[in-house]
Amino acid sequence: MSDRDENAMAPPEPAVAAAMIDVFVYVVVLNLFAEYLPRVISETFTLSLLTAILLKAVLEVVVVAKSRVIARFRRASTFPSKVMAAILVWAVVFGSKFLVLEAVDVVFGDRVSLGGFLSVTLLIISLMLSRAAVRRLLQGPHQRM
Repeated sequence: MSDRDENAMAPPEPAVAAAMIDVFVYVVVLNLFAEYLPRVISETFTLSLLTAILLKAVLEVVVVAKSRVIARFRRASTFPSKVMAAILVWAVVFGSKFLVLEAVDVVFGDRVSLGGFLSVTLLIISLMLSRAAVRRLLQGPHQRM
């Protein structure tokens, strides 16, 4: 075994690598929003990075909640249970924007502002689309189908 093999670092876990890439993508998108939307404010780059980490955590919780509610919707067999599950899906999707706004306000106060409901909705959509685009870009051509 050569010295190079002994000193080589093990590749990161795929989930950890994906989370790090997501945070970097979120930082870029968040800073673009801060540059072009006057209501989106982050006083420093460090705060942008910390906000991106917070957004990653909150949005992961929202994605898990949404997945569970959608699974419940698919399992529903009666019309009233489907209606209730659809209302829950809407509540998670709609309420997640307020959760993001409140989490950012509680953690960072006036030093970070994501604007209002409309700007945070556009931000979250942009974050998710950007994340998906970067993940797709980083997949090898053999993994795309």
